[in-house]
Amino acid sequence: MDHAITLISLGLLLLVGMLADEIGHRTRLPRVTLLILCGLVAGPAGFDALPGNLTDLYDLLAVIALSMVAFLLGGKLSRINLRNSGRSIVIVSLTAVLITAVVVAGGLALAGMPLEIALVLGAMATATAPAATQDVIRQANARGHFTDVLFGVVALDDAWGLVVFALCLVWAQLTASMADTGVWFHAAWEIFGAIGLGCAIGVPAAYLTGRIRSGDPTLAEALGVVFLIAGLAIWLNVSFLLAGIVCGGVVVNFARHHHRPFHEIEHIEWPFMILFFFLAGALLEVDALLDLGLIGAVYVALRLAARVLGGLAGGRLAGLPPKERFWMGFTLVPQAGVALGMALVGSEVLPQYRNEILTIAIGSTVIFELLGPPLTQLALRRVGDARS
Repeated sequence: MDHAITLISLGLLLLVGMLADEIGHRTRLPRVTLLILCGLVAGPAGFDALPGNLTDLYDLLAVIALSMVAFLLGGKLSRINLRNSGRSIVIVSLTAVLITAVVVAGGLALAGMPLEIALVLGAMATATAPAATQDVIRQANARGHFTDVLFGVVALDDAWGLVVFALCLVWAQLTASMADTGVWFHAAWEIFGAIGLGCAIGVPAAYLTGRIRSGDPTLAEALGVVFLIAGLAIWLNVSFLLAGIVCGGVVVNFARHHHRPFHEIEHIEWPFMILFFFLAGALLEVDALLDLGLIGAVYVALRLAARVLGGLAGGRLAGLPPKERFWMGFTLVPQAGVALGMALVGSEVLPQYRNEILTIAIGSTVIFELLGPPLTQLALRRVGDARS
């Protein structure tokens, strides 16, 4: 009976995803936001209509969906794209991350928050939601220079964010007099281990891709690579997002028919994204919004301002047109799983501040999950890249 209920629920959720897609096309509302809102209504915060064995699948579905997103983002880092926009991508992403960390951490410290928490939250603020951003781009059928740069920025943003988070976490421990060499080793392993794993899987995958014909074999090959990279990353305790991005980057630059695996993943990605966003909405803890308080509101305001300022400054340094540099920061507002992961690590390292870190992380994620996609869609329309 449990399996029957689970299958019925999965079927209904996929049909809800089709409905959200249709409503999104007719109203221009991001389907990501619609799916999250549907999940919110169906979950514990609403009618509590979802079976428990379905919500238990969320962690697995999240890894599958985000691994596909990471692989596809890596595919945007081809030599052609990097030659055309590589300088802009690096400058915008790095500038946005650094400004966000400094503005949020500095603002919270000035507001009276202990420096240790301010550092963790400042680093957490640099994380984005690549899945939401990519889906808004696809829904808007966006194409153009701004979109090309945005794809690259989102791919690199979390990589820079992981580096900044590792440094801020060590600084926070030093401030709390709890620093040890194990933190440095863990941070280095998570970053460089992910890069090494992405290359180790990407090189043979690139060789294989050029020797398999299009069709079902390529689909099996593409899924095999994505699942393998995600599973090994989790097993080795490295970032599966960073490993997937590196693997996709290697494949797109060295495969003979580099477009095939990416097209196959794009064809089957949406059903997984429906389940991921719906269950993400169902598991959002709306009660955390009530506990967010003044300091949480300050964090939200600082991050919004920092994202806009970081995009503006990065765009100016990279030489983007005025309209593109103004709207770039608005596309970097979405925030989801990576930020929560950083918050969990920070709360384990600084257990005395666990409640403060997790409350702000969860409460602000609810806001940015709902606010970010519409802002990204608005930016794409304003710069003229949206085609639908």
